[in-house]
Amino acid sequence: MNIKDITDFLHTEEGKLIVALLVGAIIGAEREYRSKAAGFRTVILVTVGSCLFTILSIELGSMGDKSRIAANIVTGIGFLGAGAIYRDKISIRGITTATTIWISAAIGMAVGCGEFSLTIWVTSIAMIILLSFSGFQRFIDRVNQEKVYKITFGDQQTDQIVLIEQLFHSYHLECFRVKQIKHKEEIVIVYTANGKEKNHDLFLNELYQQNQIKAFEV
Repeated sequence: MNIKDITDFLHTEEGKLIVALLVGAIIGAEREYRSKAAGFRTVILVTVGSCLFTILSIELGSMGDKSRIAANIVTGIGFLGAGAIYRDKISIRGITTATTIWISAAIGMAVGCGEFSLTIWVTSIAMIILLSFSGFQRFIDRVNQEKVYKITFGDQQTDQIVLIEQLFHSYHLECFRVKQIKHKEEIVIVYTANGKEKNHDLFLNELYQQNQIKAFEV
Protein backbone atom coordinates (compact mmCIF):
# COMPACT_ATOMS: atom_id res chain seq x y z
CA MET A 1 0.00 0.00 0.00
CA ASN A 2 1.54 3.28 -1.11
CA ILE A 3 1.12 6.77 0.38
CA LYS A 4 -1.66 7.68 -2.05
CA ASP A 5 -3.69 4.63 -1.02
CA ILE A 6 -3.24 5.52 2.66
CA THR A 7 -4.25 9.13 2.00
CA ASP A 8 -7.32 8.04 0.07
CA PHE A 9 -8.32 5.65 2.86
CA LEU A 10 -7.93 8.34 5.53
CA HIS A 11 -10.42 10.52 3.67
CA THR A 12 -13.05 7.80 3.76
CA GLU A 13 -15.59 7.65 6.60
CA GLU A 14 -13.90 4.56 8.03
CA GLY A 15 -10.46 6.20 7.86
CA LYS A 16 -11.67 9.31 9.64
CA LEU A 17 -13.20 7.23 12.44
CA ILE A 18 -9.90 5.36 12.91
CA VAL A 19 -7.98 8.65 13.08
CA ALA A 20 -10.52 9.97 15.62
CA LEU A 21 -10.02 6.80 17.67
CA LEU A 22 -6.22 7.23 17.62
CA VAL A 23 -6.15 10.89 18.64
CA GLY A 24 -8.77 10.17 21.30
CA ALA A 25 -6.59 7.35 22.62
CA ILE A 26 -3.57 9.68 22.85
CA ILE A 27 -5.42 12.30 24.88
CA GLY A 28 -7.40 9.72 26.85
CA ALA A 29 -4.25 7.85 27.88
CA GLU A 30 -2.93 10.99 29.59
CA ARG A 31 -6.24 11.50 31.43
CA GLU A 32 -6.32 7.81 32.44
CA TYR A 33 -2.73 8.00 33.70
CA ARG A 34 -3.75 10.85 36.00
CA SER A 35 -6.84 8.87 37.12
CA LYS A 36 -9.31 11.51 35.95
CA ALA A 37 -13.06 10.97 35.74
CA ALA A 38 -13.06 11.23 31.93
CA GLY A 39 -10.36 8.71 31.09
CA PHE A 40 -9.23 6.54 28.20
CA ARG A 41 -12.53 5.15 26.93
CA THR A 42 -14.52 8.32 27.58
CA VAL A 43 -12.26 10.59 25.54
CA ILE A 44 -12.11 8.06 22.69
CA LEU A 45 -15.90 7.90 22.58
CA VAL A 46 -16.09 11.70 22.57
CA THR A 47 -13.70 12.08 19.61
CA VAL A 48 -15.24 9.21 17.64
CA GLY A 49 -18.78 10.39 18.37
CA SER A 50 -17.99 13.97 17.36
CA CYS A 51 -16.33 12.72 14.20
CA LEU A 52 -19.35 10.59 13.31
CA PHE A 53 -21.81 13.43 13.91
CA THR A 54 -19.70 15.71 11.72
CA ILE A 55 -19.58 13.11 8.93
CA LEU A 56 -23.36 12.67 9.14
CA SER A 57 -23.82 16.43 9.13
CA ILE A 58 -21.85 16.67 5.89
CA GLU A 59 -23.58 13.66 4.35
CA LEU A 60 -27.04 14.99 5.18
CA GLY A 61 -26.13 18.48 4.03
CA SER A 62 -28.03 18.07 0.79
CA MET A 63 -31.23 17.96 2.89
CA GLY A 64 -30.50 21.28 4.58
CA ASP A 65 -27.78 23.19 6.39
CA LYS A 66 -24.54 21.16 6.51
CA SER A 67 -23.57 22.65 9.85
CA ARG A 68 -26.88 21.94 11.60
CA ILE A 69 -25.95 18.62 13.23
CA ALA A 70 -22.30 19.56 13.84
CA ALA A 71 -23.34 22.80 15.56
CA ASN A 72 -25.35 20.84 18.11
CA ILE A 73 -22.22 18.90 19.12
CA VAL A 74 -20.99 22.05 20.88
CA THR A 75 -24.21 22.26 22.90
CA GLY A 76 -24.29 18.55 23.69
CA ILE A 77 -20.66 18.38 24.76
CA GLY A 78 -21.29 21.28 27.12
CA PHE A 79 -23.69 19.13 29.16
CA LEU A 80 -21.18 16.27 29.23
CA GLY A 81 -18.38 18.59 30.35
CA ALA A 82 -20.58 20.10 33.05
CA GLY A 83 -21.07 16.62 34.48
CA ALA A 84 -17.31 16.30 35.01
CA ILE A 85 -17.21 19.41 37.22
CA TYR A 86 -17.99 18.89 40.87
CA ARG A 87 -17.58 20.64 44.20
CA ASP A 88 -15.18 18.93 46.59
CA LYS A 89 -16.15 20.39 49.96
CA ILE A 90 -15.00 24.01 49.54
CA SER A 91 -13.17 23.78 46.22
CA ILE A 92 -14.23 23.05 42.63
CA ARG A 93 -12.63 20.22 40.67
CA GLY A 94 -12.88 18.74 37.19
CA ILE A 95 -12.56 21.94 35.14
CA THR A 96 -9.48 20.68 33.27
CA THR A 97 -11.24 17.37 32.58
CA ALA A 98 -14.29 19.24 31.28
CA THR A 99 -12.18 21.37 28.95
CA THR A 100 -10.35 18.23 27.78
CA ILE A 101 -13.71 16.72 26.79
CA TRP A 102 -14.54 19.98 25.01
CA ILE A 103 -11.32 20.12 22.97
CA SER A 104 -11.52 16.37 22.24
CA ALA A 105 -14.91 16.96 20.66
CA ALA A 106 -13.45 19.82 18.60
CA ILE A 107 -10.64 17.55 17.43
CA GLY A 108 -13.16 14.87 16.50
CA MET A 109 -15.06 17.44 14.43
CA ALA A 110 -11.83 18.46 12.67
CA VAL A 111 -11.18 14.82 11.77
CA GLY A 112 -14.74 14.46 10.51
CA CYS A 113 -14.15 17.43 8.19
CA GLY A 114 -10.94 15.85 6.88
CA GLU A 115 -8.72 18.56 8.43
CA PHE A 116 -5.89 16.19 9.37
CA SER A 117 -3.18 18.85 9.49
CA LEU A 118 -5.28 20.91 11.91
CA THR A 119 -5.99 17.76 13.91
CA ILE A 120 -2.27 17.03 14.35
CA TRP A 121 -1.51 20.61 15.40
CA VAL A 122 -4.33 20.86 17.94
CA THR A 123 -3.68 17.39 19.39
CA SER A 124 0.00 18.28 19.79
CA ILE A 125 -0.85 21.57 21.50
CA ALA A 126 -3.32 19.84 23.82
CA MET A 127 -0.75 17.18 24.80
CA ILE A 128 1.95 19.81 25.41
CA ILE A 129 -0.43 21.67 27.72
CA LEU A 130 -1.53 18.53 29.58
CA LEU A 131 1.97 17.02 29.94
CA SER A 132 4.32 19.99 30.25
CA PHE A 133 2.38 22.91 31.68
CA SER A 134 1.70 21.17 35.00
CA GLY A 135 5.32 21.90 35.98
CA PHE A 136 4.89 25.55 35.04
CA GLN A 137 1.65 25.63 37.03
CA ARG A 138 3.45 24.25 40.09
CA PHE A 139 6.05 27.01 39.72
CA ILE A 140 3.30 29.65 39.68
CA ASP A 141 1.72 28.04 42.76
CA ARG A 142 5.02 28.31 44.60
CA VAL A 143 5.14 32.02 43.82
CA ASN A 144 1.46 32.74 44.48
CA GLN A 145 -1.34 30.36 45.37
CA GLU A 146 -4.95 30.88 46.34
CA LYS A 147 -6.47 28.57 48.91
CA VAL A 148 -9.88 28.42 50.55
CA TYR A 149 -9.97 27.97 54.33
CA LYS A 150 -13.14 27.00 56.17
CA ILE A 151 -12.59 27.61 59.88
CA THR A 152 -15.06 26.78 62.64
CA PHE A 153 -15.04 28.77 65.89
CA GLY A 154 -17.14 28.58 69.02
CA ASP A 155 -19.77 31.31 69.26
CA GLN A 156 -17.99 32.70 72.32
CA GLN A 157 -14.64 32.94 70.52
CA THR A 158 -15.11 36.07 68.42
CA ASP A 159 -11.78 37.38 69.72
CA GLN A 160 -10.14 34.28 68.22
CA ILE A 161 -11.44 35.31 64.79
CA VAL A 162 -9.42 38.51 64.98
CA LEU A 163 -6.33 36.57 66.07
CA ILE A 164 -6.63 34.13 63.15
CA GLU A 165 -6.94 37.00 60.68
CA GLN A 166 -3.85 38.59 62.21
CA LEU A 167 -2.16 35.20 61.83
CA PHE A 168 -2.93 35.25 58.10
CA HIS A 169 -1.14 38.58 57.76
CA SER A 170 1.80 37.49 59.91
CA TYR A 171 2.48 34.75 57.36
CA HIS A 172 2.16 37.24 54.49
CA LEU A 173 -1.15 35.85 53.29
CA GLU A 174 -3.76 38.25 51.97
CA CYS A 175 -7.12 36.97 53.23
CA PHE A 176 -10.73 37.87 52.46
CA ARG A 177 -13.93 36.74 54.16
CA VAL A 178 -16.09 34.95 51.58
CA LYS A 179 -18.88 33.61 53.79
CA GLN A 180 -19.91 33.76 57.45
CA ILE A 181 -22.33 31.28 59.01
CA LYS A 182 -23.61 31.01 62.58
CA HIS A 183 -25.17 27.66 63.44
CA LYS A 184 -26.18 26.84 67.01
CA GLU A 185 -22.98 27.26 69.03
CA GLU A 186 -20.61 27.53 66.09
CA ILE A 187 -19.40 30.31 63.82
CA VAL A 188 -18.07 29.17 60.44
CA ILE A 189 -16.05 31.60 58.31
CA VAL A 190 -14.79 30.82 54.82
CA TYR A 191 -11.66 32.72 53.76
CA THR A 192 -9.78 32.95 50.50
CA ALA A 193 -6.08 33.58 51.03
CA ASN A 194 -3.35 34.43 48.52
CA GLY A 195 0.38 34.02 49.03
CA LYS A 196 3.39 31.81 48.52
CA GLU A 197 2.96 28.07 48.83
CA LYS A 198 5.48 27.84 51.69
CA ASN A 199 3.57 30.53 53.60
CA HIS A 200 0.37 28.52 53.25
CA ASP A 201 2.20 25.47 54.62
CA LEU A 202 3.51 27.43 57.61
CA PHE A 203 0.07 28.89 58.29
CA LEU A 204 -1.50 25.43 58.07
CA ASN A 205 0.96 24.08 60.63
CA GLU A 206 0.05 27.00 62.88
CA LEU A 207 -3.65 26.16 62.60
CA TYR A 208 -2.96 22.68 63.98
CA GLN A 209 -1.55 24.35 67.10
CA GLN A 210 -4.65 26.49 67.68
CA ASN A 211 -6.66 24.49 70.21
CA GLN A 212 -9.33 27.21 70.35
CA ILE A 213 -10.38 26.38 66.78
CA LYS A 214 -13.05 23.69 66.70
CA ALA A 215 -12.34 22.56 63.12
CA PHE A 216 -10.95 23.70 59.79
CA GLU A 217 -10.88 22.57 56.16
CA VAL A 218 -8.55 23.59 53.34
